[in-house]
This record gives sequence, structure tokens and C-alpha cells, in this order.
Amino acid sequence: MRHLTYFCCGQVVRCFGCSSTQLVIPTANFPLQVVDNLAADIYTGIYYGWATFGSEDVHKMVVSMGWNPYYKNMKKSMETHIMHTFKEDFYGEMLNVAFVGYLRPEKNFDSLESLISAIQDDIEEAKKQLEWPEHLKLKEDNFFHVPKSKIMNGHC
Repeated sequence: MRHLTYFCCGQVVRCFGCSSTQLVIPTANFPLQVVDNLAADIYTGIYYGWATFGSEDVHKMVVSMGWNPYYKNMKKSMETHIMHTFKEDFYGEMLNVAFVGYLRPEKNFDSLESLISAIQDDIEEAKKQLEWPEHLKLKEDNFFHVPKSKIMNGHC
């Protein structure tokens, strides 16, 4: 597996599975082009780290990167849950994320309830991990403060 921290950015798009509606856990989704261009040594699974979009503050996040076996996705996706309540959606905004740590591989679940429970556990574990000093310092990385004029077509 690639050494973390791993930085990625892209424009937020509407999901193709819309699993976040069923899960009641909102996600910001990257376009397939961004997912397809991820480094080959990034394993599928659940990661935690930091995220921001536009001129917003940097927030804790978890990201599911993979095939979402419960939903039987035909395309790999990257769905970011930002641990913050936003007043409105931010489709079309540039989302910057930094993968700081790896929680677990992706897996299938026998029920929606068990999937939701696992996601909630992932969120709680990510919150704890992100309080470690070595992870907190990454919240201030220059990557999150790049002027929009420096970002071209999703390339950071």
C-alpha cells in the first residue's frame, strides 16, 4: 500500500448510486475521471483524513474508495463524508482531500443496518485518529489553501 498522506482533488458530482440518501450519511462524490486516475497502489477501502472545498474550513472526513459491494456498483467510486453540517450542497465545487490513514478494506454487508453501523463505527474511529498530533498538523497543509486559480481541470 502507498505511504499516506495522499492528496487528491476534483469537482463534486452527483452520485450514480445515491447510496447516501438511503444511508442518511451525506457524501461528496468525485467524478469517475478522478477515481480512474488514482495511483495504482491506493487500495480500495475506508480511509480517513481532511477535506475542504471552496473557501470553507478544513474538516475531518472519511472516504470510501472502491466498488461498494453492498450496492453492486459496476464502477469504482470515491465517496467522501465530511464531518460537518453544511447548509446547502456543494455540487460543482472543487473538493480537496488528504488521506491520512487507512481504516479497513471494503466489504459486503448482509443488511443496510449493518452497513450503516459499520460506517458510523468508521466515522467514530476516524474522529479519534484525527486527534493525534501527527494527523492534526496535516490540517494546516498548504494543499488546502491553494488559490482556485492554481487548480486546473481537477489537477492539484
